[in-house]
Amino acid sequence: MTLRFLIRIAALSAAVLFTSPLQAKEVVTIGIGTQNTTTNTVTGGIVIKELGLLDKYLPKTGKYANIDFKLDWQNFTSGPPVTNGMMANKIQIGMMGDYPLLVNGANGQQSRGNETQLVAVIAYNAFGAGNGVVVNKDSPYYQLADLKGKNVSVPFGSAAHGMLLQAMQARGWSDDFWNLVSQTPEIGTSNLREKKIDGHADFVPFGELLPYRGFARKIFDGAETGVPTFHGIVVRKDFADKYPEVVVAYIRAMMDADDWVRKNPRLAAEQIAAWTKIEKEVVYIFLGPDGIHTLDPTIKPLLVNSVKTSYGVLQKLGKVKEFNVDAWVNDSYLRAAFKQRGLDYDAQKRTLANYDIQGKDPICGKTITRPKDAGEIWIEGGDIVPLSSPVCTFMGIRKYQDAGKKIAVVYLYDHGLGIKVFADRAFYAVNGSGTKLDVVPFLLKKDAETSAAKSGGTVATYEQVLAKMEK
Repeated sequence: MTLRFLIRIAALSAAVLFTSPLQAKEVVTIGIGTQNTTTNTVTGGIVIKELGLLDKYLPKTGKYANIDFKLDWQNFTSGPPVTNGMMANKIQIGMMGDYPLLVNGANGQQSRGNETQLVAVIAYNAFGAGNGVVVNKDSPYYQLADLKGKNVSVPFGSAAHGMLLQAMQARGWSDDFWNLVSQTPEIGTSNLREKKIDGHADFVPFGELLPYRGFARKIFDGAETGVPTFHGIVVRKDFADKYPEVVVAYIRAMMDADDWVRKNPRLAAEQIAAWTKIEKEVVYIFLGPDGIHTLDPTIKPLLVNSVKTSYGVLQKLGKVKEFNVDAWVNDSYLRAAFKQRGLDYDAQKRTLANYDIQGKDPICGKTITRPKDAGEIWIEGGDIVPLSSPVCTFMGIRKYQDAGKKIAVVYLYDHGLGIKVFADRAFYAVNGSGTKLDVVPFLLKKDAETSAAKSGGTVATYEQVLAKMEK
């Protein structure tokens, strides 16, 4: 074999390699409809996006070897636009609250080829907390009945709208009890601040966000309905049937996001605040330990039943199409994700446990054993300090302030509703003094008044309780 022959073979081989077309990969775009400012959805959306959690789970072998997935993140401020995008096949994976989810499922079942399925829950409250009604802080209204004949706004079709309908039906109030109009969170917020409306109902995080920003007061919490509320993930059925491993991958990414929040909730709240512009103190009240919402992807029977209850409410009003809830729920992708992580899906499905406040109270020297009686003080630029009781929490506030430290926020727990509250927005039933001082926090003034009347105590504000702390 001559040198000239070898050179000729090499040249021909190079030419063949150079001229052979590389096989182009198929690009599959996944539209993902998120609600970044709806705090209890962030582990299903923006946390996955910003931390790049989905990429490592997307399938890349077998039938996926020749596919490049392109993620098209689309952010909205409410659920109905997400449903519109899913019905138009512009969004394949969407997230929204319970009432929008219900409408999403019903619309899908009535539109052949556009069916959707509920494949996971993002976060929930077993008693309905998260939705709420707020009034301007200067208003004379302190409970829902005070708004009779007044102008009240709510985003129609939202979870908060569902909460109002639940509350009205439970009380036997007719449609003209108040003048109910539809306003987006942004418009409702602006009108409430400018006192153009008397009350505004909204979903997470506005019931806590607007009071935190200093111009609103909450007068009704969804927990008063006793009906669970949640946000969940729906997928187009045709997409899930074609790419089931992608749906499982998405759920695994969300579970990683949940772990990331629970591992360091203070850091997570600060990071989520930077991404969403919702203050860290508000993020933490929902997603921190024993927060208002529990991060748990399992589809629990009480949540499915709440959808059926909500369907009954809308059916009575003629506001929803025929809907088979059981046919819409599909937890097979969740079960696969749990199996891949070596976790017991059925065991997690049975529990309602959140992750708890832990640690030792540095003021009273006690270990935290009853989280719902505890408190937390977030020192600006520093740590979040756990306290064992409301009294110890107020003692801590006074001590840190006297030491020149700035308090970012203080959390306590409503004694009746069992939800986390901002201490400086709460009302207190107070008994005794000195070492026998007893302080019981409540979100609503009427509940503090009832408690104080039963115990022979008085109702006090945050400032009044703080003034009782001995220096």
